[in-house]
Amino acid sequence: MSTAVTSEIATIGRINAVPAILQVICETTGMRFAAVARVTDSSWTACAVLDSLGFGLEVGGELDLITTLCHEIRASHQTIVIDKASEDERYCNHHTPRIYKFESYISVPVFRTDGSFFGTICALDPLPAELKGSAIQPMMESFARVLSIQIESEENAQQTEQALEEERAIADLREQFIAVLGHDLRNPLFAITAGAELLSQRLRDEKSRAIAQHILTCGRRANQLVRDVLDFARGRLGNGIMINVQPCPDLAEALSHVASELQRVHPQRLIRLNIGDLGSMHCDRERVTQLLSNLIANALTHGAADSPVDVMADIRDQVFVLGVHNLGEPIAPPVMAQLFQPFSRPRDDAPQPGLGLGLYIANQIALAHGGRMEVVSSAEAGTLFTFRLPLDRVAPQATAPASP
Repeated sequence: MSTAVTSEIATIGRINAVPAILQVICETTGMRFAAVARVTDSSWTACAVLDSLGFGLEVGGELDLITTLCHEIRASHQTIVIDKASEDERYCNHHTPRIYKFESYISVPVFRTDGSFFGTICALDPLPAELKGSAIQPMMESFARVLSIQIESEENAQQTEQALEEERAIADLREQFIAVLGHDLRNPLFAITAGAELLSQRLRDEKSRAIAQHILTCGRRANQLVRDVLDFARGRLGNGIMINVQPCPDLAEALSHVASELQRVHPQRLIRLNIGDLGSMHCDRERVTQLLSNLIANALTHGAADSPVDVMADIRDQVFVLGVHNLGEPIAPPVMAQLFQPFSRPRDDAPQPGLGLGLYIANQIALAHGGRMEVVSSAEAGTLFTFRLPLDRVAPQATAPASP
């Protein structure tokens, strides 16, 4: 049996209507054997069988094509109907009824939607039946047309699924490549930024120091992009963003430092802080400050340029709450639904700095801690991103991956 025929048998097997079609044929005609056959120029193969007769043919079973009437149907594209073979003028001496010991027989051609011949729907029985001139032939020909459409739909679905699997495999390889590339870039970037920082401190010439400072700024930006790419690759490859949970008595100071650094980079903007008593909560300080940095960067990029960015952090009812608020255009509902997906843009398609991974990574960090990200946005109140983390969610020694 060829691979193509094996695939076609599987296609028929996935069509839920086929068993019901064969059942209706048998009940309507009184015949006790019905089948869907794939007929080529050299083979006859059963794709579906309903056998109450004990004929002995199963799915995948093959008959010698020359011994069947289906090769005649393949040539003529015409239905064959026999009420009683032993008395039929054309088939009384035909070898097929004699070989398979039937009196009544009906077989209709099944074509693909492109007009090519697929096979037949057939039924037979050792007893005669009144088939000619009845509604049975039109019914079976209608079943054949339905089956033709179903075959095409199922094959298209299988081709789509196969293409999707191939794309997923390519995407996995691409993300693995990104992860390896990002990892390999970190060492040279570290050397560049360290060297630029040293030069900016030691150079006396103002112009040379400005060049070194520019190299340092670009290197830090490249480092952040590489980090975002690595975090994205870890999340997409199923490893998640790893966190190292420790007591963080200086978390408030670390959050303030993040805001101060971004304020220094964006002197034309105003970042306002309102940080309460955070005590000595447990978290991954580096990751939480990364989350805040991403949220502030998002607010600076997409918020109104003439309004401040407000940062608040506090503990309320045993829940750590970290929020970033800005005024400006609200986030549209369709965009909101995809906001924490990678490469998502919160507002519009206008070119923006970065890779569009900031909010995705912030959400992954929140999930890794056992918390969640929330966002509300309106024209009147502006946009507020909030990270909520119940203090009992993260054990002091936990190291947990995010759920992608």
